[in-house]
Amino acid sequence: MLTPPVELDLEKMLLAIAMMAIAAGLSVWQKLGLAGSLAIATVRSIVQLVIVGYLLDAVFDLKQPVVILLVVLVMSAIASVEARHRIGKKVPFVLPLVWLSVVVGAGTILAYTTAIVVRPGVWYAPQYLIPLAGMILGNAMNGASIAAEKLTAALSDRAREIETHLSLGATAQQAIAAYESDAIKTAMIPSINGMMVVGLVTLPGMMTGQILGGVSPLLAIRYQLVILFAITASNLITSLFVTKAIARQFFTPAQQLKQF
Repeated sequence: MLTPPVELDLEKMLLAIAMMAIAAGLSVWQKLGLAGSLAIATVRSIVQLVIVGYLLDAVFDLKQPVVILLVVLVMSAIASVEARHRIGKKVPFVLPLVWLSVVVGAGTILAYTTAIVVRPGVWYAPQYLIPLAGMILGNAMNGASIAAEKLTAALSDRAREIETHLSLGATAQQAIAAYESDAIKTAMIPSINGMMVVGLVTLPGMMTGQILGGVSPLLAIRYQLVILFAITASNLITSLFVTKAIARQFFTPAQQLKQF
């Protein structure tokens, strides 16, 4: 029989923060220059998560589908902005393209996971929809940023090769197909590698959190598998959409390569 979850009171949380103080102390001792970053990251994580906790508590109490969907849309917008910041090249319209890719990739899989796999009492149940959206969107953001950065770098660095293919009669899609494929494969590496070692090397955070919260390990594993599959599928869809969308920005209507 599982024991009830251990309450984490203020004293225990202060002891948890002490781990970051130890890390900062080690940084100072070894002159790594990380103490300031560790301190800022600690404060930001506390403030951000406390604010989110109160907001989610209010949203959970409201149980209004419009409010819940608005929260998910805001999360998708923040994810898209963060993904855009990780893309080095200044490609036109890249932010709306990334946002559209994230919404399509993550939104499709989120809807499938919620409505078809989990099937809560109501489709907008915030207990399920918001945590699932957070995990799927966060990983879709990473996939979009990795794929877009890889593709934009390749199209800029291999401009002469691409123009050679075009001059020999290849279409724009044919000239960059290999670069698109490489970008998508690179974006998928974290998801696939994570699935390969899950349970053997790592215990995912969601599963661990559920077990610590008193959920049966077997039920926690089932939820974790659903999340892993959802994350991987959404990453692939998002990467496909973002590479196709950004590739279009690099060519004129006459299929001539543009430089940014």
